[in-house]
Amino acid sequence: MRQRKLGRSDINVSELCLGSMTWGTQNDYTEASAQIDKAWEQGVNFIDTAELYPTTPLSAETQGDTEAIIGRYMKERECRDQFVIATKVGGPGVAHLRGGRNINSASITEALEGSLKRLQTTYVDLYQIHWPNRGHYHFRKNWNYKPEVSGRDQNDGEIIDILRALDRQIKAGKIRAVGLSNETAWGTASFLRLAEAHNLPRMVSIQNEYSLLCRWFDLDLAELALNEGLVLLSYSPLAAGILSGKYLNNTVPRGSRASIKPGLDGRLTEFTDPPVQAYAKIAAGHGMRTEQMALAFCLQRPFMGSVIIGATSLEQLDIALASHEIQLTKSVLEEIQKTYRRFPAPL
Repeated sequence: MRQRKLGRSDINVSELCLGSMTWGTQNDYTEASAQIDKAWEQGVNFIDTAELYPTTPLSAETQGDTEAIIGRYMKERECRDQFVIATKVGGPGVAHLRGGRNINSASITEALEGSLKRLQTTYVDLYQIHWPNRGHYHFRKNWNYKPEVSGRDQNDGEIIDILRALDRQIKAGKIRAVGLSNETAWGTASFLRLAEAHNLPRMVSIQNEYSLLCRWFDLDLAELALNEGLVLLSYSPLAAGILSGKYLNNTVPRGSRASIKPGLDGRLTEFTDPPVQAYAKIAAGHGMRTEQMALAFCLQRPFMGSVIIGATSLEQLDIALASHEIQLTKSVLEEIQKTYRRFPAPL
């Protein structure tokens, strides 16, 4: 499997990244271990997690269990150096994470120590801000999004505090590189501007949602990323499984993510069937599975660093892993673009 540079860092990651948010609820330790084994055999060296995981469902009782599974796996196999491990610090809105308080220097210190303990390691390769302290338009908030005007000074002060905390952890050898997640163009630009102005750590990546059904990143964030040497780590590249077609015609398979989280965080609506059917027709016409075409599309975007794949079964993982071998032709890309023009924002 091909590897790509993680932004302007010296870290090389596989172009497919193994997501982990089902480990601890939908998948137990044995199943998660089998997924890691298979992914490693296919050349995947990159695993993404978060202190918040698992999220299927999200609960205070299971919070941190995903990191603990990864830590146990690496300890038992003595393979920490084989993997690039990315995790995240959570912020406001989740009561069982430090009372739902904002991300700041104190919460970063506390969260990182917890993650290191659960991961049974002395460092993480990529430490990400899971979402901004201020409001944002991710997770279907785009339909009623009202940008906050809290003042540049206040925003800058919060970011400098975060960057200084990250800088201390980098100098202590506990973090190799830092990234963002669920950010906007203005927020990302602010982090880059202040890092440069104060000689503080520069963000190397941004982990935002991106798929055939969710292409907001193609606009301002794509321009910012390409010009600033920032790479996208795309999550939900199959739109939480919607692009597999398993939810067509109001079908909710037993044990699926939608059976645990109805509506898939607002993704699953009456607007999703037509584009999924259209993309499935394109894929079938070129002898491909829809899931593999969708992942291959993400892999061919010029700003992509790594595409985060998730699975609850080895069969699903096999399908996803095979996508890196597919190169979409010009005619396929043109058909995809025509369909995108018809269905620009189904989520």
